[in-house]
Order: sequence, then C-alpha cells, then structure tokens
Amino acid sequence: MKIRPVILCGGAGTRLWPKAKKHQAKQFIDFGNWTLLGKTLERVKASIYDAPIISTNAKYLRQVKQHLKKHKIRKFKIVLEPAKRNTAPAILSTALIKDIPNEQPLMFLAADHLIEKVGLFNKAIKKNQKKLTQNNIFIFGIKPKMPSSEFGYFLTRNNKVSKFVEKPKEAKAKQIISKKGYWNSGMFYLRKDSIINNFKKYQPNIYRNCYKAVTKAKYKSNVYYLNKQAFTKATAKSFDYAILEKTKDINAIKLDIPWSDLGSWKEICKMYGRNKRHYFKKKNVFHRPWGSYVNLFNGKEFLIKELYVKPKGILSLQKHHHRAEHWVVTHGKPKITLNKKYFTMKPDETIFIPLGAIHRIENPYKKPVKIIEAQVGSILKETDIVRYQDIYGRVK
Repeated sequence: MKIRPVILCGGAGTRLWPKAKKHQAKQFIDFGNWTLLGKTLERVKASIYDAPIISTNAKYLRQVKQHLKKHKIRKFKIVLEPAKRNTAPAILSTALIKDIPNEQPLMFLAADHLIEKVGLFNKAIKKNQKKLTQNNIFIFGIKPKMPSSEFGYFLTRNNKVSKFVEKPKEAKAKQIISKKGYWNSGMFYLRKDSIINNFKKYQPNIYRNCYKAVTKAKYKSNVYYLNKQAFTKATAKSFDYAILEKTKDINAIKLDIPWSDLGSWKEICKMYGRNKRHYFKKKNVFHRPWGSYVNLFNGKEFLIKELYVKPKGILSLQKHHHRAEHWVVTHGKPKITLNKKYFTMKPDETIFIPLGAIHRIENPYKKPVKIIEAQVGSILKETDIVRYQDIYGRVK
C-alpha cells in the first residue's frame, strides 16, 4: 500500500511579520520562483506516495489550488477547516475522510519546511513502513547543526522517544545536544487506525467533534468543507500536547539532512547564504567607499543582500524610517553600533536592527567582513537612509 501524504497548510506566518497588519503566510512566499508549499508538493510526487491531501482553511483555498495546478497535481483532496483549532483537530480530520483505508500509512508534512536530500528522507519513510502498527507513531528528528532556541527537541532511548523539550534556552539546548538530542521536525508518520485509537484514548472530545465535522462535511470538487458547528467544539490543541505527550509508543526516525522551517529571518538569511551562487547577478553588485553589496533577491516587502565590508571600512552611522533589518555574520568580526550599545560580532551570530534604530557596521581588522542582510518593510530603497556621521563625507 502506498503512503498517503497529508500537507498541513494552515499556518499564518506571523513570526516573520510581527507588526504587519497584512502579512504573507510563509508557505506561499516567493523566495525566487519557488515557494515552500511548491517544494513540498514536488517532494510528494515520489513513487512511494499516493495522491496528497491538503489541510487548509478558506482564506488559502485559492492559493492552494493555484499551487496544485502549477505543479501539475491532478489527483488530490483538500480538507477545509472552518476555524483555527491547532494541529490536533487538523490532523485527525484529514485522517477521518472516508477514502483512506484503516491501515493506510499517513505521512504528515508541514507546508512550510525546506528539506534537502529528499532521497534520504523518502528512503527512511519507506524503510520504516512495515514497523507501523495500530498504536505506534513515528516522528522525525533532525541532527542539530547548532544549539538553537527556535526548535523543540527530543531525547531517545533505543530509538524510542523518552522526553520532549519545548524550545529551550541556548545553554539548555547545548546540554540536550550533548545527550544526543535531536530537533523535533514536527513531521509525523503513522497509520489511520493508530490516529483513531490514540485520539479515542487520549482526546475523546476532539475525536467526537472531528468525527461529526467530517461525517457532516459538504464535499464538492475534491474539497471537504468540514461542518463548522461540530469542528468549533473540538478542543484547540497541538498534536504534540494532545497525543505525543500522552502516549509512550513513539519511535524516532533520525535524519542528518539539511532541514529548516524558515521560521525566522536568520534562517532565511542562512538559506540565501548557502544558495547565493544561484541568486548572484553581476548587475546587482553596487560599490561603495566602505566595500560593496549585492542584492540577492528582492521579494514582496523584503530584500536580501550580502554586504562586503573591506578591511578598515566603516559604514555611516544611520537609521531608516521604513524598514527593519536582520543581519547574519558569515565572515570576519564586525564592530556594531546599535543605539548606545557597542560590541563585536562573530560568524554565525545574528542581530535585529529595529525600525528607527541608529546603527553602524565597522571593520577594524585585516580580514573582510561579510554579512547577509534581510531588509523588511514597506520601502526598501537606498534613499531610506538618514546619516548622522560618515568618514567619507556623505552627511549633508
């Protein structure tokens, strides 16, 4: 039996746009003729998979259909949530639709994850298919590249999950990694009957209401419109809290592959840094007295640049009225001024420059400094610079 991929596509992406009234959902952001949902749809075209099911809400229905058309996916089902109820009701509702047999393996994927080395990922899914039972759950761990407070972790004993740790502080994350902890990717793999059995046992309220929401759903043109009255009665809980923290039968599939949920501008900057050859165009290089910069990608209300600050190069002390900035140092040790603070940064360190903050980059050393910068705001032009001091005589 083939594996049925279920793509969870209801996230709003508010972490990237905390102060914006209108913001783009992360899975639909154009990062350069590709989106995270598009990459996920391409991934589930592999021969191990059956036709995908997409769980989303009415607000995103048109964009989901556009993506399915663009990626030439003709066989699919869409399950439409009438209200936000977190991942537990979303996962259960998709599993309960009638064209999934009881023993069908289901692979739950987030629409906003970037996974490289897809072959290794699919191989691990196929390899563990025979181990699925009517009660167990497999979750995917990613070998951490560095201690991060942006991800959850889990610890294992004989490949069984022994403990979950929710987004720890960096010092605690280091301890977890030293105990061979893995990032919790938020991807789940289990059979339909295992989902039903776990929800009946641990979350009877969610099971009862989701069952009603599916049996009373309207079905039209491959879309299930879940019954609102029943679905809104389901308790809003994440799958982690509702099921994973209750059951003891969780197995880990450990992967050492490049993975990111691009959930922060730091992660987005790093992604462009890794792939800058693909985005580099000579016509987008601009020379300045302190060095140069290249515009790698101009997105909707964001701009990704790489700054090159030559030895002894100093940018002007400046602020911006219309944009905030996120910097990731990739080379060298820049000295940073941020309002009244003054400090040195090292490679792989990141900093946020809020809108209106007075700031400067200096390179007092013999090695050049390189920084990937994400500018986020309504106006992303060089004209939005107010200079206070400048060694090159550019203060008017």
